[in-house]
Amino acid sequence: MSSRRSFLAATAGLAAAGLSPRVLAQGAGKTVRLVVPFPAGGGTDVIARLVAEKLRGSYAPSVIVENRPGAAGRIAVDYVKAGDADGSLILFVPDFLMTVYPHSYRKLSYDPMRDFVPVATVAKSALALCAGPGLPDSVKTVADFVQWCRVNPTKATYATTSAGATPHFVGVMLARAANLDLTAVHYKGGAPALQDLLGGQVPVSVNPVGEILPFARSGKLRVLATTGAARSRFLPDAPTMAEAGYKDVVVEAWLGFLVPGKTPADTVAKLSASIGEAIKSDDVIQSFAKFGNDVSYVAPAAFASLVRGDIERWGPVVKASGFTADD
Repeated sequence: MSSRRSFLAATAGLAAAGLSPRVLAQGAGKTVRLVVPFPAGGGTDVIARLVAEKLRGSYAPSVIVENRPGAAGRIAVDYVKAGDADGSLILFVPDFLMTVYPHSYRKLSYDPMRDFVPVATVAKSALALCAGPGLPDSVKTVADFVQWCRVNPTKATYATTSAGATPHFVGVMLARAANLDLTAVHYKGGAPALQDLLGGQVPVSVNPVGEILPFARSGKLRVLATTGAARSRFLPDAPTMAEAGYKDVVVEAWLGFLVPGKTPADTVAKLSASIGEAIKSDDVIQSFAKFGNDVSYVAPAAFASLVRGDIERWGPVVKASGFTADD
């Protein structure tokens, strides 16, 4: 009887706090694992760790980050898809794994909308079209670059951070809009792409703003344009692609949290609220900014709509490119 009274008292306390015992047991009663599809040390990983630190205590006593790289991020996605749907296993991804891959892979082992529940976005970032020493100094604008490509068709290439990822298709969108033959050179990540850009092996590259900031600020690279709806506050002197004359080349990449598809709605709501609180702090905002990301919280329903809209948007772009990712 005493144990039963204690349980009822605890239950009443949780109810008064707006939490159900079920949510506490699922979200906070066991170690929470936050899975990142890329190696430790990259921008996605660093942001995941910043948020994980804030979730300790507010969402669960213990939150650890697990890096599960491989298969262009799909290993981590499949791992979370098959995991416990109790709020203890969370996936943190850039947008393209959920929005572009359904079109670029003939056989994808997951369905973004069926196998996952969007929980919250935490950051957004534009991409940047950057020129390195392989492009003449006289080429200072997107228009200059397009003209240079027409004069030098065998050199008209651009580096991407991954075949089938968002930066790849920004180049595709530009090529279509400019009626230009532009060949993608694919790398396994932003670091090797930038290495060859800085070495002059490729004339331009498309990368997240955060990846190129140090090189742009030091003058080692010049930014021809960014892809946001407005100019990046991190690169205020660089025009947008729309300002450069390509109004349809507007891409803002997001980073977000998802959980397995059968995760209870109350658990999703609690996790989303905890994430929203976590990214309000000044230290998180400032840390995100170091990586060229703006804090951007989108709650579950709106996030689901965002994913659906992005999936629809990228379909025609990928199809028109004729690209199919290698398994």
